[in-house]
Formats: sequence, C-alpha cells, structure tokens
Amino acid sequence: MAAGTAVLDFGSWPGASMASTAVIGQRGIQVTSQVSAAISLWGATTGHSIDEHRVEQIKVTAGNIVGGDGFTINGECLNSLTYGKYTIDWVWG
Repeated sequence: MAAGTAVLDFGSWPGASMASTAVIGQRGIQVTSQVSAAISLWGATTGHSIDEHRVEQIKVTAGNIVGGDGFTINGECLNSLTYGKYTIDWVWG
C-alpha cells in the first residue's frame, strides 16, 4: 500500500473543465491494484485556499494503472471551468 499527494493543474484563467496528472515511480503497483484519489481537504496551493479545496465541485478519479510504474488521476470541474492548481490525495493497495 502507498499514499501521497499530487497536483491537478487546470491552467491559467479562465482555466479548463478537465485536467489530469500522472503518478509515477510506484514500483509495487500492479494492474490489479485498487487506486483511489480525492481532492485534499488540507492541501492549499498558491492559487487556492483550503476552503476553496473544500467547496469547489471537482470530480476526481484514478485509473489507467501501469504495473510497476504508476497511474493517472483525472479531474473534472462540475461547475464548467476552474483554474489553477488543486492538491489531490491518493492511495493504492
């Protein structure tokens, strides 16, 4: 089992509705591993406070596992567009 954080970057204003990031260097991950990701409730970024992390409606999913390497985290803003970076908590096991 492993856990960590990643950053989803929706770009400069006016931003985008979708963003993705790769989590690599996960040697023990297998294609049958379970991965999970969620917007962090504690990880402020330079562009967004902890409160913004808590209220922004961003759907986060994780998948596309590459055994011995990593996986992809995808984010979709359900309010149409957002901008900047958001911290994402992830875990796999």
